[in-house]
Amino acid sequence: MTDINAAAVRTAPAPQTSLFVTGDFPRRRWLLLLLSVIAGLVVAYAWSADLVDDQIGVNTADSMLGHDAQAPIGGIASGVVFAFVSGMAGSFTACNIAAFGAVGPLVGGQSTRRARLAGTLRPLGWVAAGMIPVSAAYGVVVAFAGTHMPQFSMAKGPGITPRIAQAMIAFGIVGVVMVVLGLAAAGVVKDPLAALSRRFPNAPLVIMGALIGGFLIGRPYPLFRNLFRSAARTHNPLYGAVAFSLQSIGNIVVMAVLFLLLSYGTGGRLRRWLGAKAGRISTVTATAFLVAGVFTLAYWELRLLGRLGYLWWPTAPWNA
Repeated sequence: MTDINAAAVRTAPAPQTSLFVTGDFPRRRWLLLLLSVIAGLVVAYAWSADLVDDQIGVNTADSMLGHDAQAPIGGIASGVVFAFVSGMAGSFTACNIAAFGAVGPLVGGQSTRRARLAGTLRPLGWVAAGMIPVSAAYGVVVAFAGTHMPQFSMAKGPGITPRIAQAMIAFGIVGVVMVVLGLAAAGVVKDPLAALSRRFPNAPLVIMGALIGGFLIGRPYPLFRNLFRSAARTHNPLYGAVAFSLQSIGNIVVMAVLFLLLSYGTGGRLRRWLGAKAGRISTVTATAFLVAGVFTLAYWELRLLGRLGYLWWPTAPWNA
């Protein structure tokens, strides 16, 4: 009997320390880590900014606005509309996919339709609570600093330009945070949010929102640069805060709608499937973070350094 009890203790899952670290870790965590790293590198190699940002993003914004989205913004009212539309046009980013991949396992388990809807909207609200303050604060900084911001620079040089340097720093931080969260979700490292989550259980969702808001700090997306230049030239902090917040909100609208349809529309089946096998929730969460984090680091650090000639990075034929 003693041996049986000892075996049960050894196989019992670790306690949950935060929303993203359930304690019921994947059995083959090192295989998951290897495959996630490979997937992130492959996506970074294959990712086409021309397809995602220009052909899909710009063309979508052109259709929604009814005119050339890259034309100068006429005024504050036009800028507010442009901010939301351009955000929607650029919805599909690695950080968004990671956020909703990680949030997915947290919803859909309630019994009634109203409870399921509330359980689905609540995580989105906490993500927005972290995203909007970061976006608004950056909008205020841009309005005050104006054309002196590194992101405003259009310099093209043989080395790292100010705009590229800002992008590399911003996305480097985002990528490292996502990788650490993925390793913690897989049980490879200790949960860095454990102490904070004991006091504020929804802190991981707020941090995910802050990461999405942080995308504006580095993203050289053509439509965002248009909004950035408009806010920098007006020197209106209220306009900067509202416009940047709306672009972040627009940036997650499409993903949020898909998330609602998947979680609320399945009537709890998604949650039951995730909970049917030990470690499945941790596997989904860890994979979402790790793939997105590795992609972000590889694309914004290794690929850029490769294009600048500092190291070797393979170039896909469609990106040549």
